[in-house]
Amino acid sequence: MLKGFKDFIMRGNVIDLAVAVVIGAAFGQVVTATVNNLINPLVAAIFGEPNISHVLTFTINKAQFSIGAILQAGLNFLFVAAAVYFVIVLPLNKLAERRARGQEPEPDPLTTEQQLLTEIRDALRTRT
Repeated sequence: MLKGFKDFIMRGNVIDLAVAVVIGAAFGQVVTATVNNLINPLVAAIFGEPNISHVLTFTINKAQFSIGAILQAGLNFLFVAAAVYFVIVLPLNKLAERRARGQEPEPDPLTTEQQLLTEIRDALRTRT
């Protein structure tokens, strides 16, 4: 039973998922900082409040309606989607296009130390 659990953990899918969660959380902080420090001040400049969730709020028979909250959720979705597209999807698509055309970016030239290590490796291969 423990061997099966160890195989499951070491398979790679769990590790990939864990990495994705950590990267997603870190990216979430970047998006949150962008919204709080760039987008919300722009909204405040336009509407007079940093958050439009209180705009267009009204009450009928003690039931409170908030059109602004719906608009704020929609804007938040658009901001996150735009950030994901322009920071992750677009660059990866460009890289995929280059690879498809065979125009991958040239690797950086080897340092002197890397050249020496390559020569040592090649010399060791020819001796065996």
